[in-house]
Amino acid sequence: MKRIVQIKGEYITLGQFLKLADVIQTGGMAKWFLQEHEVLVNSEREERRGRKLRDGDIVEVKETGTFIVKN
Repeated sequence: MKRIVQIKGEYITLGQFLKLADVIQTGGMAKWFLQEHEVLVNSEREERRGRKLRDGDIVEVKETGTFIVKN
């Protein structure tokens, strides 16, 4: 099941998004989380916490869920 996550503004970074989607508790965990877990953005592996996500992007976090970015 895909969950829609509403953002404000044109884009959000992947690190901020993971916190907003309640995947991690603090923004400081983003770098570690991306190194230790498989995260796909639009079906491509992503390890950069600064990756900009825009409306319609799909973020898949293995064993957590699939999220759709909406603004």
